[in-house]
Amino acid sequence: MGPSPPSPALEVLATGPLVLIEDQGRPGHASVGVGHSGAADRSAHRLGARLVGNDEHLASLEVLLGGLRVRARGRLTVAVTGASAPARVDDRPIGHASVVDLADGAVLSLGMPSVGVRTYLTVRGGIDVAPVLGSRSTDTLSGVGPPPVRVGDVLPVGPAGTTFPHVDHAAHPSHALPWASGTGGVAELEVLPGPRSAWVGGWGSSLGGLLGTTWHVDGDSDRIGLRLRGSRVERAATHRDVELPSEGLVRGAVQIPAGGTPVLFIADHPATGGYPVVAVLTASAIDRAAQLRPGDHVRLRPSRQLTLP
Repeated sequence: MGPSPPSPALEVLATGPLVLIEDQGRPGHASVGVGHSGAADRSAHRLGARLVGNDEHLASLEVLLGGLRVRARGRLTVAVTGASAPARVDDRPIGHASVVDLADGAVLSLGMPSVGVRTYLTVRGGIDVAPVLGSRSTDTLSGVGPPPVRVGDVLPVGPAGTTFPHVDHAAHPSHALPWASGTGGVAELEVLPGPRSAWVGGWGSSLGGLLGTTWHVDGDSDRIGLRLRGSRVERAATHRDVELPSEGLVRGAVQIPAGGTPVLFIADHPATGGYPVVAVLTASAIDRAAQLRPGDHVRLRPSRQLTLP
């Protein structure tokens, strides 16, 4: 009897700016100061899982601004989702949001996306590193989870599940959308009322200028949150000199620090904060926010789920 085939894995040849292992996150630990984390663009992570027949809780690779090169160890099935980046297997271009077979030794390369920042590489079976607090996600704020992926890492791939891919391509729009920098477009993000909306005039108002203003994404933005620049959100007179004790934060919270410029919290947000949360992004708006680049323009508007008084 010959030797057994090697365990399937991805050998990392290059990483670009940042590559993280992410899954659906680790809920339920905020009481001890550990946030949810997980994929910044959850819809892109879920699409990759569906394409290759994974459970959504299996981990994928979140690639910031391209630059990833990996070699298949064993035959693998993969999909690329999220920000649409030029992708090749050896010298052959492959489609975005498509199911792709990698032969043993094949090299997959991702270039820089023209729009958006986060591309997801999903492999059938998932990236099978050791979980921490029930999740394989890297939390860049707390440092919980596996370290960022480095050149030379060999990432084990878990066993394939019993669900098989049903399609070879998803007719899914990429993030090449009209709000890209330089096009004059604006990303419109829907929000719901926050617990402290009264601090800036109350739901049904402009929330102190938060709604209807065109903001731009500051360079000091990451997986923790996006800082917006532009105007200044004004507090209502009744709350102008009031301080707020720290209270819990959720993914999508729109917080107004003392300077009046909004912060949109995304995947690796802190568990608590001491500034008023005046609105909360909808789930789909959080995914869109996670793909915005510094310089992109943003406008917040009330969710269609609600009727303003």
